[in-house]
Amino acid sequence: MKKGKTGVIIGAVIAVVIIGIVITQFYSEQFIKPTIIDVDDDGVPDEEDSLILAPRVWQTSGPFQIDKEKYRLGELVLIRIGDLATNEKGQIAFLRPHNGTHYPVYITIPFDGSEKETFNQYFKPALSISAKTCSKDNLLGNWTVVFRGTNYENIKFEIINETIPGDEEHFEPIC
Repeated sequence: MKKGKTGVIIGAVIAVVIIGIVITQFYSEQFIKPTIIDVDDDGVPDEEDSLILAPRVWQTSGPFQIDKEKYRLGELVLIRIGDLATNEKGQIAFLRPHNGTHYPVYITIPFDGSEKETFNQYFKPALSISAKTCSKDNLLGNWTVVFRGTNYENIKFEIINETIPGDEEHFEPIC
């Protein structure tokens, strides 16, 4: 019976290590392809189907980083957290634009340096009735990332009015 449990534990550890390596490789900048080209049946790339991805320009505030200054609709927003102090605890709040004076919270991500010093997190801004993002206009504009529980500077990024090809139907109005 002990051999069976040991095998399961070893297998689980190996699986976690492999998943970690795959995720690391996926987000490694050396594997990012700057151009995605859609090829039609005739084998010729269509210019309107091409997507030139914005380069990663890491914005940093203390141990927090986001990977771009501008995102298209349908892109993942990646945040890296590295070397949190053990006494650092709080929330990363992503505030979406609403009007010139009000920025509702779109999503929060908790962090606690005593539990994890380093981790990556991402989300994909999407339409949602409960989040009151009924159309793409509710997502477009200048967002602010606030690090609650810290004195770190806010980070700003923009979601522009361009959609990743093939993702257009996800941004049709829903309310």
